[in-house]
Amino acid sequence: MDERTGQKRVLIVDDDERIVRFLGLKLKIAGYDVITAANGDEGLRLTESASPDIMVLDLIMPIIDGFEVLRRLHCVSNLPVIVLTARADACEEALHLGASDFIAKPFNPDELVKRIKAILGQTT
Repeated sequence: MDERTGQKRVLIVDDDERIVRFLGLKLKIAGYDVITAANGDEGLRLTESASPDIMVLDLIMPIIDGFEVLRRLHCVSNLPVIVLTARADACEEALHLGASDFIAKPFNPDELVKRIKAILGQTT
């Protein structure tokens, strides 16, 4: 949570700059503080330093992929993670590794906001 504004903080971890910009704008409009990472390594570092309330995670990325992020993250944290990926066949594995939810690309951004609110226990 952003201590200054009281907004819940969403960490977007995706190597597709267009998706990151689009989701960042959508989530800011929805009232979230947004931080971003372009790969799994950076995403893991930000979970420690920036204290996000939830992560939106792509699976296919350079350096450390989303599957490894889930493996490492859930050894040390209960941070909720929504996996957002084009690999619809990876749903079961992502959930087994600790993901809270799974959305296949292409996706409806309003649905993502709705799921974030549900996981964080926020009313619409």
